[in-house]
Amino acid sequence: MIFMIAILLITYFFPRQGKFQYSFSEGRPWRYGLLTAPFDFPVYKSAEQLKREQDSILAFFEPYYIIDNQVMKNALAEFDADRNTKSNLKNLEPAYIHYIRNKLTEVYNQGIMSVEDYERIASSATRSFRLKEGNVANSRDIESIHTIRSAYEKILNERPKHLDENKLKSADINNYLKENIIYDASTSEKAKREFIQQVSPTIGMIQAGQRIIDQGEIVDAQTYTILSSLKRVIEERSGGVGSDSWRLVGEFLLVLILLGSFYLYLLFFRPREFRNRKNVTFMLLIITFFVILTAITVKFNLFNVYIIPYAIVTILIRTFIDSRTALFASIVTILLSSLMVPYPFEFIVIQITVAMVSIFVLKELSERSQLIQSSFFILITYILAYVGLTLYAEGDIKKVNGMILVYFLINFIFIMFSYLLVYIFEKSFGFISGVSMVELANINKPLLKELSEKAPGTFQHSMQVSNLATAAATKIGANASLVRTGALYHDIGKMVNPAFFTENQAPGINPHAGLPFEESARIIINHVKDGVKIAKQNGLPQQIIDFIETHHGTSVPKYFYISWKNVNPGKEIDEEVFRYPGPNPFSKETAIMMMADAVEASSRSLPEYSEESIRNLVNKIIDDQLEEGYFKKAPITFKDIDTVKGVFVDKLKTIYHTRIAYPELKTQI
Repeated sequence: MIFMIAILLITYFFPRQGKFQYSFSEGRPWRYGLLTAPFDFPVYKSAEQLKREQDSILAFFEPYYIIDNQVMKNALAEFDADRNTKSNLKNLEPAYIHYIRNKLTEVYNQGIMSVEDYERIASSATRSFRLKEGNVANSRDIESIHTIRSAYEKILNERPKHLDENKLKSADINNYLKENIIYDASTSEKAKREFIQQVSPTIGMIQAGQRIIDQGEIVDAQTYTILSSLKRVIEERSGGVGSDSWRLVGEFLLVLILLGSFYLYLLFFRPREFRNRKNVTFMLLIITFFVILTAITVKFNLFNVYIIPYAIVTILIRTFIDSRTALFASIVTILLSSLMVPYPFEFIVIQITVAMVSIFVLKELSERSQLIQSSFFILITYILAYVGLTLYAEGDIKKVNGMILVYFLINFIFIMFSYLLVYIFEKSFGFISGVSMVELANINKPLLKELSEKAPGTFQHSMQVSNLATAAATKIGANASLVRTGALYHDIGKMVNPAFFTENQAPGINPHAGLPFEESARIIINHVKDGVKIAKQNGLPQQIIDFIETHHGTSVPKYFYISWKNVNPGKEIDEEVFRYPGPNPFSKETAIMMMADAVEASSRSLPEYSEESIRNLVNKIIDDQLEEGYFKKAPITFKDIDTVKGVFVDKLKTIYHTRIAYPELKTQI
């Protein structure tokens, strides 16, 4: 279901225009054979040229306005009403009233426009506009009309000599001046569209069979315009419903095949990852995001595709899954993206080369600084691969496009922040990277230092278990870093009651003396629950908590279990009182941990350390665990277990080897 969602999303975002089968750029050589016109087609002006010509002709466009006669009627009616009610008008002589009313009628008939519209028209090339009166629109000079201010000044300045200016001002004439020339947006926009249609979008025709370009020739500005026009016509012609449907089917099939191959890779070669829904979702999320980002970038021409940091796909999947899966996922992402980009061959060669280098430089990922270092190697690879391809295709170092190198530099900056993405995905998906495990395995971590101080014997036991489990995990191909880290933390719960565990007890002191066997068993069993609680309080990942929960599985503390049965023969024992909460191991790593913990603890009680005694101990303990069924849910084989036994025997022989006795110096008498 997750795969189908990814397939449908990518297919949906595929660019929908008809596909022009050639890729070309101005100033670069034509890589294909002779191209002739397949049919008659117009040569379209470039968008920039067409826009420039349209802007040039629009400079002579006259916008449309209408005159609102009701404004004058309302203003005069208001003036007539006020001259009978307002004192400033009532006290004016009739000559003033008559003059003001006539001038208001005059300026309204000439027209009053807003200051903004007036200044815009006054600054235009024509300094005129069209005034609609009924079905007729006449051209008017801007000087023939007024703004509110110029109308007011006209009334004052054109007064007869016998009228006093101050008395006119006291009439508050500006209160009766309103704009009556209104912009007609709908008519203006319609007229503007018709006006710019005078500019032809084409600059000629190419006849069918006419030669356009041949292999090796440089795509100059004129040829680029012709090729762009041919591409545009082909894409417009291929826009039919039938062709779109078949193109959609083709896109779906290509995406299905490529993502289907990734599905089969996981199914047959990484079944553990295939069964992990979280891991599958994570990988498909990254692949889908970068492919859709490519589709959107190409469709809307947002920026050059070389800015997109495809190497992040490799880095993230390598960090959380493994190198082979990271390379396979990167190839699928690159091939899907290449279906959308110009120059797909160049794109595939450069991006796959970068993906391989990313895998090589992160082979042993143990420090976050390696992610920063890898960014520099990736940048160098981008530059070398691009320069190599340019020299191979063109044979001239001057053909290297400096702008492409700038795109690589931006790509490099994005990749440098990949370590932040590692942290984000760790928290979002609950992953634990090799870097995080190395950091957690540092014995100077506060929690491990606290363990070494409160329970030094347990700390030493954890170190020995870590060594045993790491060696075994390496031998059978399990995750050695995870086992090493999990082993260091598996017994942190013993810090709560360290003295109750033999490795921390001083000679002759046993806190269990006098305690009921049930109580002693409870204290021992609780170190698992206490360990989980401490781990969660300190923010340890769930993968480490798994080791704490499973290192005893659902076994029983045999010393107290058997002691109780010996003291209470024939009585029914409550198994739950003497049983660890579990669960049992469910991975190779947790199974190895359980074996290593039991073997290391028991090896301390051997009376002698010979190869035979060590081998017998290892075989007995692990065979008992197998017989109890503790490894039924773990994907570990009998062959793996036999290999683990051999590793434990070899390591314990080294730890407990017999040391030679140093001779004493004899003194001469």
